[in-house]
Amino acid sequence: MKAIPSTDIDMFSAESVRNARRVDDDIREIASVVRLEREDIAVLGRYEHVSKGLMDWKAFSSTSRPWHDPKSVRPEILLTDDPPRHTQVRAVIGRALSPKAMKRIEDGFRREAEILVDDLIEHSGDTIDAVRDVTARYVHKVLPDIMGLPREGRENMTPFGNAVWATMGPMNDLFHAAMAAAGNSFEWVDKACDRESIRPDSLGGEMYAAADRGEISEQDAKLLTLTILSAGSDTTVITMANAINAFARFPEQYLILRDDPSLLRNAFDEALRWDSPSRLAGRIAKQDIAIDGYVIPEGTRCGLLFSTANRDPRQWSEPERFDIRRDVRGQIGWGYGIHMCVGKALAQMEADALLGEIVKRIARIEPAGAPEPWMTTIGHGPIKVPVRLQAA
Repeated sequence: MKAIPSTDIDMFSAESVRNARRVDDDIREIASVVRLEREDIAVLGRYEHVSKGLMDWKAFSSTSRPWHDPKSVRPEILLTDDPPRHTQVRAVIGRALSPKAMKRIEDGFRREAEILVDDLIEHSGDTIDAVRDVTARYVHKVLPDIMGLPREGRENMTPFGNAVWATMGPMNDLFHAAMAAAGNSFEWVDKACDRESIRPDSLGGEMYAAADRGEISEQDAKLLTLTILSAGSDTTVITMANAINAFARFPEQYLILRDDPSLLRNAFDEALRWDSPSRLAGRIAKQDIAIDGYVIPEGTRCGLLFSTANRDPRQWSEPERFDIRRDVRGQIGWGYGIHMCVGKALAQMEADALLGEIVKRIARIEPAGAPEPWMTTIGHGPIKVPVRLQAA
């Protein structure tokens, strides 16, 4: 048995967050298992081990994680549970997001995408922010709409999301900054997700209907509503922003997509691989786990690094290249196994509507400055992407 290599790299400092791709990839190349001395956690960064770890929920359990606080303001259901409880609550969301239900949502998504792109065309040639003016504007409209949330107060979605992501990492300066900026956003979201605030004919209303049928408790219905809202917002905002950023920086790929829009779904998955919106998934070892001659002792808190696994050159040819024709069926941005992203179909439908409308009506996307990083520890991506759109 080999000793697990250690590093004193602080991968969650502000400097590391600004350079997360380089920092995370450097940690991956130290060894197949690395101990972060500052946090006393074991991290896996290579595709082979991360993908297997995500599949093996009995060994790498979600019941506890690095920095886990059961009193956290972050919704816990589905993000943490293992079977059998996970299976029960996931079934409720699965029915609410069935193909038949999603078909009813699709028309509204497409209408909102058309309205937004109409406005973008009015500003053809101007410098805009692909996050604030496009992806966040879109997701923070359509997601609360289908959840049945009240319209007043939706400006709280951004600080709420930042604070939720902050709770997934260490309580450092970035954590405290996000919590200070959250203001009253948690109070707004908590009230907005009450049964009395939710529109009955909505996705949130369906969670409460499941409680009325005795499938889950009233408390679980609210927590599931909070879960979908918190888990389905920022990841979609960031991944679509990454896609727009990639279209601007790899213009030949955007032209290929315009010529063949059937590649859109693959392009979205490639954006998820190329720059994953989550750096790691937290787990705890429920048994001694052997990897390449190293043994992770039972009880060790672990991090499975999505970002580096999706850029691991052992798995991906030219991983830094954005290629919409790449075979991305193995990319792990959606997670794997029982904890695969429950909102995958929802995020894909949002991307189909918004990015599809952009591809149809915008001839070119040009960089208009360097993207600014999202200063949070576990989430990853741009908080600002300056671009110029040229109408077709």
